Amino acid sequence: MSRTALRICPLCEATCGLTLTIEGTKVTGARGDREDVFSKGFICPKGASFGAVDGDPDRLRTPLVRRDGELREATWEEAFDAVAAGIRPVVERYGANSVGVVLGNPNVHTMAGALYPPVLIAGLGTRSLFTASTVDQMPKHVSSGLLYGDANAIPVPDLDHTDHLLLIGANPLESNGSLCTAADFPGKLKALKARGGTLTVIDPRRTRTAKLADRHIPIRPGTDALLLAAMAQVLFEELLVEPGESAPHLEGLEELAEAVQDFTPEAVSAACDVDASLIRTLARELAAAPTAAVYGRIGSCTVPYGTLASWLVDILNILTGNLDRPGGALFPQAATDRTPRPAGPGHGFRLARWHSRVSRHPEAKGELPLSALAEEIDTATAQGEPIRALVAVAANPVLSAPDGDRLDKALDSLDFMVSVDPYLNETSRHADVVLPPPPPSQSPHHDFAFNTLAVRNQVRYSRPAVPLEPGRMAETEILARLTLAATGMHGADPSAVDDLVIGQTLGKAVTEPHSPVHGRDPHELAAALTGESGPERRLDMMLRLGPYGDGFGARPDGLGLARLLAHPHGIDLGPLRPRLPQPLKTRSGRIELLPQPIADDLPRLREGLKRRPDELVLVGRRHLRSNNSWMHNVPALTGGTNRCTLHIHPEDAERLGVRDGAPVRVKGAGGEVTAPAEVTDGVRRGVVSLPHGWGHDRPGTRLGHAATDPGVNVNQLLDGSLLDPLSGNAVLNGVPVELAPVTPR
Repeated sequence: MSRTALRICPLCEATCGLTLTIEGTKVTGARGDREDVFSKGFICPKGASFGAVDGDPDRLRTPLVRRDGELREATWEEAFDAVAAGIRPVVERYGANSVGVVLGNPNVHTMAGALYPPVLIAGLGTRSLFTASTVDQMPKHVSSGLLYGDANAIPVPDLDHTDHLLLIGANPLESNGSLCTAADFPGKLKALKARGGTLTVIDPRRTRTAKLADRHIPIRPGTDALLLAAMAQVLFEELLVEPGESAPHLEGLEELAEAVQDFTPEAVSAACDVDASLIRTLARELAAAPTAAVYGRIGSCTVPYGTLASWLVDILNILTGNLDRPGGALFPQAATDRTPRPAGPGHGFRLARWHSRVSRHPEAKGELPLSALAEEIDTATAQGEPIRALVAVAANPVLSAPDGDRLDKALDSLDFMVSVDPYLNETSRHADVVLPPPPPSQSPHHDFAFNTLAVRNQVRYSRPAVPLEPGRMAETEILARLTLAATGMHGADPSAVDDLVIGQTLGKAVTEPHSPVHGRDPHELAAALTGESGPERRLDMMLRLGPYGDGFGARPDGLGLARLLAHPHGIDLGPLRPRLPQPLKTRSGRIELLPQPIADDLPRLREGLKRRPDELVLVGRRHLRSNNSWMHNVPALTGGTNRCTLHIHPEDAERLGVRDGAPVRVKGAGGEVTAPAEVTDGVRRGVVSLPHGWGHDRPGTRLGHAATDPGVNVNQLLDGSLLDPLSGNAVLNGVPVELAPVTPR
């Protein structure tokens, strides 16, 4: 007999509500939850395939431990014994930094991934932290940190109310949005146009989003910051700067005007391959719109000037009066955010508090560049010990980081590696211990990270739709036990991790004058927490201390876990609202428009005006039915247009002798790959495109379906030397390549 259960989809950043159909313990169907307060029934192909993802027969079901060179099934006790025996001797002999931690993209899509890695990293005391952020979004975190004093204070476009939306390097019709959590992003863009609004897309590819736009501008890859700087210059030159309500909170407006004065539309036009008159039109339309928002995403982040481009996105919103304004770009307020503190100066945001050992890359937001992971393992220096042990949580850097071949070899040289992963993939196959989490239907879900980026304030929570299978271990318990084993507390009850965090959090909260629990007994507060598990108690604590919380009785109508459980489709907390100056944590307490690291990097951008364009450059792409390397093992999400082909413009194909469907060799600084050509005018001349997340052809993996159509690893074309200097983000787009047709022997 079938039943239904509600579940928030964890397969992309849209976080849609699902209604699952379950036969026994198997998910047999998924449809959109029409009563969900956020998604209102929207569903994409990934969500519709939830059951296939959940029931993938290649998912690991028991831990694996390497014995005599082979990974073999083991008990959970044997696995954690091996973790403790593998990591602790490395820490004790070589120091904490000799243990690296790698956090992958799926990590942020689970409750466990949000709650436990910070405790693990703090317990280890390591500075060798690498995450998917530095092959994706770190420039936005850095620019926000420098502007607002908080790397996580990222304003998002008010999609439901704006009159004018300018997207640069973003393709939300296929990504569903990123750093802007919006269920039914496509529907919101169509609604914008239906109410008479304007959509402009700046992208070297004519994506599905670009096809929907009123205007598509096929910019030369990597020149986003130049175009945005020229738009800012026009605003100053033509006296169109009107900061509006944010004006009292700004610092450095005159200095900013001087800093961008050289970037005239005429100066940048040739580099961007965009007419100067069009650049002026873009700036004037942005200034004239009743409300407007500029939104940049991965195409503007994964380029040589990624942080400058991300900074300029916000600068344009500020200069036109659209920051912190309905219909513009606003700061979301998540239910689990910390108790809002009174506005005023904060500690600010600092870069380069430490550096990587080999290439001396500066730290950003506590992280080192993922591009540097291989050299931090395989290169000896006088600056300290190399990484000798690695903890990888939901990470597949062999495919996601530049030069996977080098990293592949480096992982083999480690003294010890543990991977938390449901698959034996291109990275986890190197591990000495693999700890497989259960499928998503057997896990609870709350979006700690994505709710801080949502286009509407709301809160939702899903308990597991299906009980844990016998022999399975909850992902929260896996990460708690891993933390204990790695930090010298092996064998302690995993609840100790939750109790530690609860004690520390409440102990601090009662000392803060602005806290709703100031002066109260933290032990009594801890005893008042509800929930069936440590993670639920922590969620209850965060909700009750948060901006909408009940303050442990101080606000009777406020939030807590009990109230949230009584609303299975979620609780709507209302549209985004102006919040300045409360989010600001800069040392000045104001928006610092021209922070010194930005000012110091602008001469490099000026040098970009003189750079001769490369003849042929590479950009990435993704498909609606894919999410990095996650889902190529699910038949329902592969095939059709979701193929690993090289997009090339017809004129470039003719010039190079490339035929549609024929193999073509692509060569970059890091190596070469061969992929079938797909001749299309959907990509501009001088640009070719390969999707990322492919390359499932390495031995020792257990990805049966993915291996039948492995594709090629686009990141093998990169040698890891190209980074945005402020953020350490890998340059993945706009990199020069050479092409040659493969001639039959």
